[in-house]
Amino acid sequence: MAALHTELDHALLFAVISVLTEITKIQYMPLSPIEQRFVLHWGEMGTRWGINRTVAQVHALLFLSPKPLHAEDIANTLAVARSNVSNSLRELQGWGIVRVAHVLGDRRDHFESVKDVWEIFQIVARERKRREIDPTLRVLHDCVSELKGSAANSAYTRERLEEMLEFLTATSGLFEELVHLPAGTLKGMSRLRGKLKVLFGARNKTAVR
Repeated sequence: MAALHTELDHALLFAVISVLTEITKIQYMPLSPIEQRFVLHWGEMGTRWGINRTVAQVHALLFLSPKPLHAEDIANTLAVARSNVSNSLRELQGWGIVRVAHVLGDRRDHFESVKDVWEIFQIVARERKRREIDPTLRVLHDCVSELKGSAANSAYTRERLEEMLEFLTATSGLFEELVHLPAGTLKGMSRLRGKLKVLFGARNKTAVR
């Protein structure tokens, strides 16, 4: 009987040690007042862009973090539910701006954000085009095709839709060329914006003359 009690005591001790070990793994990323301000603002801006506030805050935290964070760390730092963090991480991975990272000695998944802001811009822009512009282009194309084969008097509607389709097709093509440039090239082009303005302004003046 004494041996049985000893085994139970050992089992209980190991269980307590295991729980304490897991608890000590749960950390949080201490945020400075400036970091807190950025995370809160990014969450607010997310709602204006049609993105869930927590999703935007999780991205802001991972963007600022110098190391990958586990979901529990994120939940503790932002003081949000673990389930909300899990859903946010899935959405951010779906966008392609957050990815899984593995930490030596820890079997849990950790997460990190893409750090290059130009790359983030390209990823988000491509994804928004895929979700918002491409479906609109398909609908416009279908509508114009149906109107061309229609005997109904719809010349005005067809003209308006064809103009919209032409505009979105042209801007979409230009957009595709820009966002598929290497991030470094896109960054370099941004430095030329003043020179381009001067160049095109000079050409416009020449054309007027």
